[in-house]
Amino acid sequence: MQNVFLHPEQRAQLQRTMQVLAEQIEQSKGQISFDRFMEIALYAPGAGYYVNGAHKFGAEGDFVTAPELSPMFSHCLANQCAQVLGELGGGDVLEFGAGSGVMAAQMLLRLQHLRCLPQHYLILELSAELQDRQRQTIQRIAPELLSVVTWIEAPPEAGWQGVVVANEVLDAMPVHVFRRADMHWQQLFVTVDVDGLHELWSDPAADLRVALENLQQRVGQLADGYRSEINLRLQGWMQTLGGFLSRGAVILVDYGYTGAEYYHPERRCGTLICHLQHRAHDDPLALPGLQDITANVDFSAVAHAGLDAGLELAGYTTQAHFLIDNGLDVLMSGIDISDVELHMQRIQELKQLTLPTEMGERFKVIGLQRGLQQSLQGFRSRDLRAYL
Repeated sequence: MQNVFLHPEQRAQLQRTMQVLAEQIEQSKGQISFDRFMEIALYAPGAGYYVNGAHKFGAEGDFVTAPELSPMFSHCLANQCAQVLGELGGGDVLEFGAGSGVMAAQMLLRLQHLRCLPQHYLILELSAELQDRQRQTIQRIAPELLSVVTWIEAPPEAGWQGVVVANEVLDAMPVHVFRRADMHWQQLFVTVDVDGLHELWSDPAADLRVALENLQQRVGQLADGYRSEINLRLQGWMQTLGGFLSRGAVILVDYGYTGAEYYHPERRCGTLICHLQHRAHDDPLALPGLQDITANVDFSAVAHAGLDAGLELAGYTTQAHFLIDNGLDVLMSGIDISDVELHMQRIQELKQLTLPTEMGERFKVIGLQRGLQQSLQGFRSRDLRAYL
C-alpha cells in the first residue's frame, strides 16, 4: 500500500507482527495457509491487529461501525433483545466482538429504559487491552450499569438462555482463499523471504478440497480463473452456539451476500478487503498487524451452519428493515425537534444506517433461535430467508 505514513510505534508493531509470522512460517516448513496468516495478523497476542493496543474503532481509528455511528442502532437491537428476554422471562445477553464497548453501553441503557435488563450482560473477550477499553467506555456512558457486565473468556455452559448478539464479527473470522486454475482447485499460502511476504498457490488441503466441492454443488460450476474465499471456521463456531443455547436467539449483523450472490460469476475476484486509516485496499500482505482484513459474509453458509447446529432459522433481512421493524421510527419521533442540532444529527445518522447507498442494504441481519414461540419482530416486514 503506497503513501502510508507510519509512526515509529507503528513501525515497531509491524516488525513484531512480521517476526511472529516469520517464525510461524519457518515452523510450518516455509508456508502457512492464508487462513492461518489472517488469524496471526488479526489475533496473535501482542502482534495481531485487534489485540495490539492500537485504536481501531471510531473516527480516530480505521473504520466506523454502526454503534459508533449512532446510538439508535444499539437501541433497536436492544428492542429485539427485549422481545426475546420478555418471552423467556429473563436471561442473559452475550456479545461477541464488543470492540470499544459502545454497543454494550448503549444497549444496557435502552434495556434499562424498557425495564428489561438482563441478569448478566456477558462480553466474550480474550484481549485484556480490549476488556479494559470496554470497561472504561461503559463506565463513561452507563456507570450505574457496569455491575451488570461480566467479561468471560469461554462460552457459557450448556443450558444457557438469552440472546447472543454480534455486530461485524463474522467478517473478521479467518478465511481460506482459493482459485480455479486449469479447472483444478488451488489454495493460497503465504511465504516470507528477505523482501517480505509473498503469495504461493498450491494444491488445497483435504478439508478445503471437500468444502470447495460441496460449495460448487451448492452454487454451480465456478469458471477457470475464479478467485474467492471460504470460511471453514463458521461450522465450529455455530456448533459452539448450538451447544450452549437452550432457549433464546442469535442475532448476527454484518455485510455480505447470499451464497448465490457471493459466488456470482461477476464477483470473480472475491470480497477480501483491508482497512487502514479509513482507506480501503486489497493487499492483505502489505501491513500485517496494522490493518484490518475482512471478507464479506456468506449468509447462506451461516444459515446452513446454524441448522446443522440444531438451531432454527428465525429470519434474514437488510439492516434497514431490521432497524425499522425494531422501532427506529419511534426512536426518531422521541427526539425533541426544538433541539435542532441533535435532530439534524439523528437524521443524518438515520440516513447512514438505512439508505441503500449507505449501510441499509449492504449490511444484513440473520436470526437463529431455539425454543421460542414468537416470531422475531425484526423480520416481520421483509423476511428474505427464502433466498438463502
